[in-house]
Amino acid sequence: MELTSTPADVGMSEERLNRIHDWAGGYVNSGKLPCTLTAVMRHGQLIYVDAQGYRDVDSKTPITTDTLFRIFSMTKPVTSVAAMMLYEQAMFQLDDPVSKFIPEFGKLHVWKSGAGTDVVTEPAASDVTIKQIMTHTAGLTYAFMDPDSPLNDLYSEKDLDFNAKGSPLAQWIGDVASVPLAFHPGTQWNYSIATDVLGHVIEVISGQPLDQYFAEHILQPLGMHDTGFSVHDEDAGRFASVYKYKNGDRMSLMETAEGSQFRGEITRFQGGGGLISTATDYLRFQTMMLNLGELDGVRILGPKTVDFMTRNHMPGDLASMGQPKFGEVSFDGVGFGLGVAVVLDPPRSQLLASEGEYNWGGAASTAFWNDPLEDLSVVFLTQLYPSDTYPLRREIRTLVNQSILD
Repeated sequence: MELTSTPADVGMSEERLNRIHDWAGGYVNSGKLPCTLTAVMRHGQLIYVDAQGYRDVDSKTPITTDTLFRIFSMTKPVTSVAAMMLYEQAMFQLDDPVSKFIPEFGKLHVWKSGAGTDVVTEPAASDVTIKQIMTHTAGLTYAFMDPDSPLNDLYSEKDLDFNAKGSPLAQWIGDVASVPLAFHPGTQWNYSIATDVLGHVIEVISGQPLDQYFAEHILQPLGMHDTGFSVHDEDAGRFASVYKYKNGDRMSLMETAEGSQFRGEITRFQGGGGLISTATDYLRFQTMMLNLGELDGVRILGPKTVDFMTRNHMPGDLASMGQPKFGEVSFDGVGFGLGVAVVLDPPRSQLLASEGEYNWGGAASTAFWNDPLEDLSVVFLTQLYPSDTYPLRREIRTLVNQSILD
């Protein structure tokens, strides 16, 4: 990944950007993170790249700028773009019920009381719509989100969270529909497996498995040759191990590159978290979005569609929709579009950010954001689970934005 411009050329301070190196080094050298890779683009120019630490800590194999990372939920914006490509062809409307394409969603029930085999439910007050699965307002959840949830055991029992070796989406979707919703559709915002459901909607409408649809319509056209649902043998040497937090600001090995579920045959292509990618590839996706749907002469979406996706689709902010924070980030002053969070009010959000910035992250502490006001794209990659262990996303945003001079 070669720099294409200097910070000064695009109105940023090199001295201030270099604070990122010291900050990242503090995390890596203290044993809190295995590695960090930060890349910053402004006005279409790559102006800063910082890579520190190890792809594998035990073997002391250094991270490189072409290292392959599990981006987990940073897959969600890609899936949302895939869906909107079909929307642009009038293949569905946002208020269409999901049951139009997935009959199993025709008679959903909502949790009312109880747990385990004693769960009491009531019929859903309305159909779940495609817009609701794109905005996490459908009533679905994640088992890991709330271990005390009465639905946690049911989600775990049916293997509804992420599992690259799990049952195919066509089978998995029936299990999803058999579990009660956490709330009536459209009444709350709750992070969930909804984007995985969207992935199966894409399969039904397009007639292609999700991995093939991604490859043909997004990854190959954008030149994202290192992005996919699995790591091939010839690329295994670039794949990072992933770690999990343990007490005392330390980490332990969670999954090696060699023993990863992303190696070998993938049976469940999950649009909510299944992609492997590199910083270079993901910046190409971000640049397409910041360019309002186009990159290097290839148009993926129309400008009005990208603008529509990256606006707030909530009646207010996420805090008012029952989600006061997510991980280490407050949701006051933050809304949600079609697949991305959107900053509505930077002072209320307590983020050094611009109004209209859109962003998301992944379970292994990865993050990205696009700032249309500043014409800025940033991707931050590491491999530490869970993502709220440290305030990385707040800190890296501050470090980048404090370096903007004009």
